[in-house]
Amino acid sequence: MKRKTSVEPLALDIDLLLHRKPGHLIRRLQQMAVSIFLEETAEFEVTPVQYAAIAAVSVYPGIDQLRLANAIGFDRTTISGVIDRLEAKGLVVRQVSEEDRRAKLLFPTAAGERLLAEIQDATERVQQRILAPLNVTEQKTFLEFLNRLVLSHNHSSRVPIDKALIPSKKVSNSARGGRKG
Repeated sequence: MKRKTSVEPLALDIDLLLHRKPGHLIRRLQQMAVSIFLEETAEFEVTPVQYAAIAAVSVYPGIDQLRLANAIGFDRTTISGVIDRLEAKGLVVRQVSEEDRRAKLLFPTAAGERLLAEIQDATERVQQRILAPLNVTEQKTFLEFLNRLVLSHNHSSRVPIDKALIPSKKVSNSARGGRKG
């Protein structure tokens, strides 16, 4: 007996479809955001997490790896590998802390700061492409809702972000990693 191979939609309540589940949609949007980032920033040869790390190190020079992990929401093992790659590219340097010899403090190099300045337009295009289907009011509302959800569920994360390292709404463009001007 032959198996039926055509795929027919199941007669499920629409609420059961993945396309209506926020977790699935957020994961899909994150996949798309990474793809857009990689397209727009290809010439710079950095991943989104590498960009987040170098941007945070630039804002917080002398931050240790653990605090960096807590600042951008990645586990220590991942951050260690990211910093290895950024250091190999000459974008950050590690220095042993004088206060705690086990801690490695991170500093951006001149090349790292240059990369951040040069990549700025590309990262702006990434944000514009992601938000393009929404009008300006919707974009603002969407970002407010995303921030509210992220902050509300931060404690549920495998790697909660240190709230003390989250910039306030009134942070200058340069403190957010912006390098224009």
